[in-house]
Amino acid sequence: MRQAGRYLPEYNATRSKAGNFLALCKTPELACEVTLQPIDRYGFDAAILFSDILTIPDAMGMGLHFVEGEGPRFHRKIEGEKDLAALPSVDVIDSLGYVADAVSLIQKELAGRVPLIGFSGSPWTLACYMLSGGSSDDDFLFVRKWLYSRPDLVLELLTRLERVVADYCCMQARSGADALMIFDSWGGLLADSHFETFSLASIRRIVQAIKQKHPDIPTIVFVKGGGIWLDQVAASGCSAVGLDWTVNLRDARERVGARVALQGNLDPAVLLGAPAHIEAEVARVVQSFGRRQPGVGHVFNLGHGISQFTPVDHVSCLVEAVARESSRLA
Repeated sequence: MRQAGRYLPEYNATRSKAGNFLALCKTPELACEVTLQPIDRYGFDAAILFSDILTIPDAMGMGLHFVEGEGPRFHRKIEGEKDLAALPSVDVIDSLGYVADAVSLIQKELAGRVPLIGFSGSPWTLACYMLSGGSSDDDFLFVRKWLYSRPDLVLELLTRLERVVADYCCMQARSGADALMIFDSWGGLLADSHFETFSLASIRRIVQAIKQKHPDIPTIVFVKGGGIWLDQVAASGCSAVGLDWTVNLRDARERVGARVALQGNLDPAVLLGAPAHIEAEVARVVQSFGRRQPGVGHVFNLGHGISQFTPVDHVSCLVEAVARESSRLA
């Protein structure tokens, strides 16, 4: 869950060297440098590819840029059939090859120290940004309006994104990613009656496409706010389900059994608290999952991305607490 970021002084130095965030993502050597920084500092058990989920819309001609204090924006916006029809077909190697180069370089530099997790945004989440023209402070209300006025256009966009996401994930697998995570950051905005149609169906087909070409690559599916659909997500064919901090791990484990591993789910805000509280919350998460059993796995992680305001020493406290609490239950 976004190991690198503005909370790390070395990241800020590298970003300054790049000039801007997008240049950092598109320069394999710098993306590699940033990916390795938290591994070198904290000794995490896996590395997370440094990139951004919006590289796909950018490759589709949307013109991604970042506005200070406002987040991502697109120069283009999809407002109807003509805009949707004008989106170019994407060859991921031609348009997103810099991500493949970054993955290959990171694996070379890791030299087997830890596995590397690649990722992509889900079609629904990517569509939210593309239909709104960037980030939104109203829970993508305009995008949800599309669901009830032109669901046919939304589904057409999702179909196009589905193909690109599948190709993008498979490209990362070919380049050396050891696992792949699909982020449905905005799935929790959907009504229960729409989650299957507008989110999970696409994710399921993407997972199957990855398994067909790369059967040994584990896949992780994360739906923020999607705890009510845990059983459906676990049945998507993925290897693990990521959980946000609103889900009880013990209940989740009882619901999914040994079908999938679970990943999560510490509230990132915990890392802003005192070390004693961090240790207590880590213990609670680890103990709520319970003792290790054959075929029942847990990847300790945050329940969403790490905050830029996180003190670096608090992450060290977290890592030490996870190791200590895990060994007690081993």
